[in-house]
Amino acid sequence: MSQPTPRPSPGVYLRRRLVVGGALLVAVGLVVWLVVAIVTAAVAAATPPGPTGPGTQGGHGSRPNAAALELDPELPAPVLRQLEYVREHWDGANEQYGVLGDDDCVNFASQSLVERGWQPDAEWWYSADGDPYASSDAWRSSTVFRDYLAAHPERATPLSDAQRAKVKPGDIVQFDWDASGDRDHTAIVTAVIEDEDGDVHVYYAGHTDATWDRSVDDHPKHPETKVYFWSVTG
Repeated sequence: MSQPTPRPSPGVYLRRRLVVGGALLVAVGLVVWLVVAIVTAAVAAATPPGPTGPGTQGGHGSRPNAAALELDPELPAPVLRQLEYVREHWDGANEQYGVLGDDDCVNFASQSLVERGWQPDAEWWYSADGDPYASSDAWRSSTVFRDYLAAHPERATPLSDAQRAKVKPGDIVQFDWDASGDRDHTAIVTAVIEDEDGDVHVYYAGHTDATWDRSVDDHPKHPETKVYFWSVTG
């Protein structure tokens, strides 16, 4: 008759438990790492592509960080007032002016020019009761605003996209999404940066969509876009 197998000592059982427990921890860790990697990849895939502005997160200008929101204190006082107003209201509204639904871009750009020191006139004005629809066409239409600026060179002068080196913060940028000759969007220039290769990059803020420090070259939905600038006087 064979001798019975000796029973393992308590120390052997403890070592076995430690080995099994360690293996389970490693397996759980691998599963957690895999889940995190999948989620991270999904988030990255869902992030809209596009160039990034100075300090901007995401490229499309909807999530500016602290660096992007800093303003150059050496800017002329009127421009600094204008951009401080834009920074305060780019993702919100001012009840004094109201909001033009999904077409608030010129209304907002016009507000910034009032903060800069422009006075309303017979062609470019807003309603003091806060009704944005009671404003003039030049106050709320990109194309009519273009015509207004063209008729008032004492207030602004046109610059082509090829003249980016002359653009400065506080200027006005306009977009023709479909190269039709009309102006489809209006915004305010927030930064102009020349890179090491001599290329000039212009960034802007505006309403609908709410944007701060978005590149004027970031318009993937409108590949035929033409960009125009207005150099604001004063």
